[in-house]
Amino acid sequence: MLQVFERLSHTHQAINDSITLDRETRQKARIKGKTDQGQDIGIFVDRGNPLRVGEVLKTECGLLIEIKGAKEPVITASTEDWHTFSKVCYHLGNRHTVLQVGERWLRFKPDHVLKELCEMYGLTTSDAPEIFEPENGAYGSHSGHSHAH
Repeated sequence: MLQVFERLSHTHQAINDSITLDRETRQKARIKGKTDQGQDIGIFVDRGNPLRVGEVLKTECGLLIEIKGAKEPVITASTEDWHTFSKVCYHLGNRHTVLQVGERWLRFKPDHVLKELCEMYGLTTSDAPEIFEPENGAYGSHSGHSHAH
């Protein structure tokens, strides 16, 4: 089994494999799974610093494994109006909703009340599965880089 204890924010070396994980799994510090090429892998990283899509893991034997995001059930809401977009972000943030924020679009886990709120403000919503990579929050770690063993 491949074992990972090291995270790299970037690399200029060739990537050997990848692992596709949903948001919930990327939050965990201990992950047992299979790479996209079918190799067994154990990932052991620091707690409180979620794996990020695009991040690279280095195995004990030196292989480089890229983190990919799995498409999962989400609601994506969008608008062309920045003012309306800001209001909706405020209301969702006021509810402590876990959000992924883009340019005039936002994404959250399925919730019919939140979807109705977005639609009430005139945002267009989609239930199409997408990769979900929300903000870590004001006090979350943003570095994604560790040398812990």
